[in-house]
Amino acid sequence: MKSFRKVIELSVPRRMDFVNITPQVEKAVAASKIQEGLCLVNSMHITSSVFINDDEPGLHEDYARWLEELAPFDASPERYHHNRTGEDNGDAHHKRQVMGREVVVAVTGGRLDFGTWEQIFYGEFDGRRKKRVLIKIIGD
Repeated sequence: MKSFRKVIELSVPRRMDFVNITPQVEKAVAASKIQEGLCLVNSMHITSSVFINDDEPGLHEDYARWLEELAPFDASPERYHHNRTGEDNGDAHHKRQVMGREVVVAVTGGRLDFGTWEQIFYGEFDGRRKKRVLIKIIGD
C-alpha cells in the first residue's frame, strides 16, 4: 500500500466563508498515482472545517445564517467562556463542531468517487489568517 500527503494553505479574508477545495484535492489524487484507496481531507485548525455538499450559493448562505443562529459571533466573555482567555472566537469553535473536522472519499480508478453534486468544502469560521488543510491518500 502507498500513501501520499499534501498540505494546502488557505487565507480566507472573511470571518466566515466556504471555499470549494475539490480542484486541489483532485490534483493531489492525480499526483499520488493511487488508483484504488481512500482520500482523507481534514482541517488542521480548531476553528475551521471540511465537509461535503453541493456547490450552490443559496445553500452556503443558508449555512452561514443557520450557523450564526446556532452560535452567533460575540467577542465578549459573557456568551462564551472561551473568550475569557483573551480570544474572541468562541463561536468559531462551536461552528466547527457542527460542520465537522474531515471527510473521507473513496478513490476509484484514480479519481474521487463522488455522488451526484458532491464537492469538498473548507469552512472558515475565524478567518483572516493562514490555515492548513491536510490531504492524505492511501491505497494502491
